[in-house]
Amino acid sequence: MAASALSNALLSPISPPSKPNSSLLKFPITRSLPNTTPLKKTRSLTTTFCSSDAANADTPIELRYAAFPTVMDINQIRDILPHRFPFLLVDRVIEYNPGVSAVAIKNVTINDNFFPGHFPERPIMPGVLMVEAMAQVGGLVMLQPEVGGSRENFFFAGIDKVRFRKPVIAGDTLVMRMTLTKLQKRFGIAKMDGKAYVGGEVVCEGEFLMAMGSE
Repeated sequence: MAASALSNALLSPISPPSKPNSSLLKFPITRSLPNTTPLKKTRSLTTTFCSSDAANADTPIELRYAAFPTVMDINQIRDILPHRFPFLLVDRVIEYNPGVSAVAIKNVTINDNFFPGHFPERPIMPGVLMVEAMAQVGGLVMLQPEVGGSRENFFFAGIDKVRFRKPVIAGDTLVMRMTLTKLQKRFGIAKMDGKAYVGGEVVCEGEFLMAMGSE
């Protein structure tokens, strides 16, 4: 009996293990799927105001600021100074005290002929040209009847204590003040103090020596 049962167990086929019901198994998702929805590029438009503009925010910015006054225009400047393009570096005189001082402006633009070489990647007005522009403003003071200078015998004779405080770039308005501090008519020598500003900040300053003669 026992041998028969043993033989039956050895001869009976082995049934394969039943497959688990996959519908009953749930696996946690450990990685989120990437978002395939395209993102829309949005650009917000913002307007930047200075703190001083807050009170006038309702007025368009192009109407808030008055232009510099004109005491001498470019044609009057050309009548006084012998310089011409590309070396006339004064565009307008905005204040003039005969025989004492003058304030003038130079509009610095990317079209100025020195920018392609100084420098192509970062256009900066050369310091020596700032000094030259200031000397020309000094010439406007000296070449007036009140002082007695002559455009045929007027020279930029020297500079001292010149300092460059900040770079001047395309788009700036260079405002230059030249003040006569000492005049020796006998020797034809004049000394002047000069300062140049951009946005109310000093960018260049120094002492200038002018030599002049009479016609």
